[in-house]
Amino acid sequence: MVDITDEELVSLTRAINDRYGLDFTNYEKKSLRRGFGRLISRHHLGSTLGLWGKILRDREFFPQCVDELTVGLTEMFRNSEAWVAVRDQVLPNLYTNPLRIWHSGCSTGEEIYTMAIVLKDKHLLSRAKAVATDLSATALEQAKQGTYPLMTLNRYAKAMRAYRPEAQLEHYFDIDGEEGTIRDMFKRHITFRRHNLVCDPSVGQFEMVFCRNVMIYFDETLKMKALRLFHESLVDGGFLIIGYYDLMPAQAQELFELFDPKTRIYRKKN
Repeated sequence: MVDITDEELVSLTRAINDRYGLDFTNYEKKSLRRGFGRLISRHHLGSTLGLWGKILRDREFFPQCVDELTVGLTEMFRNSEAWVAVRDQVLPNLYTNPLRIWHSGCSTGEEIYTMAIVLKDKHLLSRAKAVATDLSATALEQAKQGTYPLMTLNRYAKAMRAYRPEAQLEHYFDIDGEEGTIRDMFKRHITFRRHNLVCDPSVGQFEMVFCRNVMIYFDETLKMKALRLFHESLVDGGFLIIGYYDLMPAQAQELFELFDPKTRIYRKKN
């Protein structure tokens, strides 16, 4: 892996911001170094200087590589106990119509469709309106399609059965050969939008915001910026669901109270 100094990191992030308007200034440095290292290695650029030159010379290069820089790891029913808590503890507290949900950093869509299944189980799917956002246009396109390799879906099925033992892939996916596509009823309520948590404004008002395993890539400054945006985007008493490895800064206690410590569910302070 290529060694990247602090000065080189600043130079690369500045070049990306100047060229593409994408600000990675407050991303966690170790993650950013690994991401840039992957780009240099995969595209045979040799060094940070080679990457810097490629960014400045080739306008089409970096937007196609955002996925490699911000690795979006996601699964259906990841940490199944969190989805049980959403079903049994969170949703009974929400009575609005429509029920508005923001999936921030939705990656390739597995979490969105997990929530759609939970909503169906609670007979709430028909009144839900979801916005799914991500920085990566490639990931968003895959999320829109909702098509995944059958091998991957079979891996998800174990977590799905931990959520509900009788659940079967065929209840939710149309299987065709070696792929499965989420059924239309689980995607009609979703609007997909590209969004950058670093610099873009809120996308609306919501009863629930999901941002799971995204903030692990942020430093404390950017975490608080994102958390203030989520606080602004939630109605009074709305719920924020973060990832198992996401750590809330101490300052966030002014914005959110812990609703369920085991599953990393928070509630907006009024």
